Amino acid sequence: MRGVSSKSNELVSVRVDDADMIRLKWTEGITITEPAARTAWHYVNEVSADRRRPMVVDMSETKAVTRQARAVFLDAGAANIIALLGRSPVDRVIANFVLGVSNLPCPTRFFTSEQAALDWIRDNAP
Repeated sequence: MRGVSSKSNELVSVRVDDADMIRLKWTEGITITEPAARTAWHYVNEVSADRRRPMVVDMSETKAVTRQARAVFLDAGAANIIALLGRSPVDRVIANFVLGVSNLPCPTRFFTSEQAALDWIRDNAP
């Protein structure tokens, strides 16, 4: 049984899609702070109340991620594999900063192609 189908506010939206994958989308231009990260992870756990699932995080045009927010991401919550999706070189730098300084609790990679992200999840999801 799935929890609620979606949750959102002005900073983030989270839903479980028809492929049973968590989709998290940050608002473009956001600086992800600890409170925003905690809210997002609460939403992730709420929409996937019954089990862990693959997750795609659309972080396109994210401005920054604070050190305190990165600490929140050390808890995988309902995610068992995470594909970070961005469009720009800045998105890649931010993702690499998150990936490089954090001991993430599940496989996590950055992609600029949604199809490549979905293929990676399909080939590597537990």
